[in-house]
Amino acid sequence: MGKVKYPQERLVRERKDKLQLWIEKEGNPYLTKFTPQHSTRWIKDTYESIKSGEKTDTQVLIAGRVLASRGHGKTIFADIKDGEGKIQVYGREDVLGEKYPLFKKLDVGDIIGIKGKIFKTKTGELTVEVLSFSLLAKSLRVLPEKWHGLQDIELRYRKRYLDLLSNPQVKKVFLTRGLIIRYIRDFLDKKGFLEVETPMMQSIPGGATAKPFQTHHQALDEDLYLRIAPELYLKKLVVGGMEKVYELNRVFRNEGIDRSHNPEFTMLEIYSAYNSYKEMMELAEELICEVTEKIKGSLKISYQGSQIDLSPPWRRITFEEALKEIGEIEVKWGDEDKLRKIATEVGLKVEGLRDDQVIEHLLDKQVVPRLIQPIFIFDYPSPTSPLAKRKKENLSLIERFEIFIGGMELANAYSELNDPIEQRQRFLEMGTEKELLDEDFLEALEYGMPPTGGLGIGIDRLVMILTDSASIRDVILFPQMKSKRQNQE
Repeated sequence: MGKVKYPQERLVRERKDKLQLWIEKEGNPYLTKFTPQHSTRWIKDTYESIKSGEKTDTQVLIAGRVLASRGHGKTIFADIKDGEGKIQVYGREDVLGEKYPLFKKLDVGDIIGIKGKIFKTKTGELTVEVLSFSLLAKSLRVLPEKWHGLQDIELRYRKRYLDLLSNPQVKKVFLTRGLIIRYIRDFLDKKGFLEVETPMMQSIPGGATAKPFQTHHQALDEDLYLRIAPELYLKKLVVGGMEKVYELNRVFRNEGIDRSHNPEFTMLEIYSAYNSYKEMMELAEELICEVTEKIKGSLKISYQGSQIDLSPPWRRITFEEALKEIGEIEVKWGDEDKLRKIATEVGLKVEGLRDDQVIEHLLDKQVVPRLIQPIFIFDYPSPTSPLAKRKKENLSLIERFEIFIGGMELANAYSELNDPIEQRQRFLEMGTEKELLDEDFLEALEYGMPPTGGLGIGIDRLVMILTDSASIRDVILFPQMKSKRQNQE
């Protein structure tokens, strides 16, 4: 065997030797079956009240990862962590007998199962005396002691499993994420909405303006796209008589990565027949407030140093008013020269962009960063969304709104366009090529879709706000990263 070049390699080899010793004496630990019947939380909740020095006859079966080990002659104290917390365990040579040397050889990171009795030390620490134990998985690599203190944030995202092991706050974020999603489903279920699933792979990408990921189906010999939105399929369900539906799942957009964007992210889309964007405003406000109240216990929260009050009613302002009052930009839709001049002056690159893209980029740059408190911006220029219904009072505008909180967009909604003739024309006006027109969707509209309100909420951004997380990567377990090979090039 060659010379060990790095301490990590030597440590791994030493731990492999310990694993081999265990196999020789006790058999393969990876084949050992052990089912814990108690948790650290249950032990603490049940026995925290016993007195210092008091012993019980209660036997428990616990399992977890060794976090620390302290030897004292013929006894060893160790800390064991399971999914609900950690607890001290105590091993004695006269109790463990021939297995005591193996107990002494346990390393930080090893996963073990323990049968033991509960007692409290003279210093008042609840402890499990080890009567017997089994090695269930050997940690061949050394766990980082202070992973959360590392400066390489990219490495933390790439090795999320270590981040979770070493940083309780990170784990708390994802436990909170799970609760947020559960509360959203509970809210919508109570409102009579049905959760559905629609295709992830689509022959024509639709429902939003974004660059899709492309793949190829071998059996069909056909190019397919990862969906950028489930919208068109959900509206087909409304046509089919499923009048209140929602989907909470992943969507994919082949675009940039920054603090609020990831190529794959979680979207909630809701559709309700016989409603308009006004009813969806009320629904969105009620949903977000109820979830916030359950998660935070209050509608007054802190996000990235700003105090945000989500108490309803939230402010409502038109798109034109937002540009003028908040962005200090006064431009009428249709004044192309002035629009592009202003955009260029504030540093936007307008070459190759349509007018509707330019004006939305203006909003994003000059207005959105200032929108800390919850606000609805509504009545957008018509070309900004080909799927939204025009306002009857002003056909140059559409019945669309977006919600902004904490300086970023959280939701997008509109009264759905249900006129099949106008829908086809709007697609063509947007420059949609004929072969990319979703003829099946247009045909579905021709059978008749009732007036419908639609709402999309970015779940990752909602989690960011409710966990005070600065980046979308902090709330996605495995965010998209450059491959190691690319980083090395």
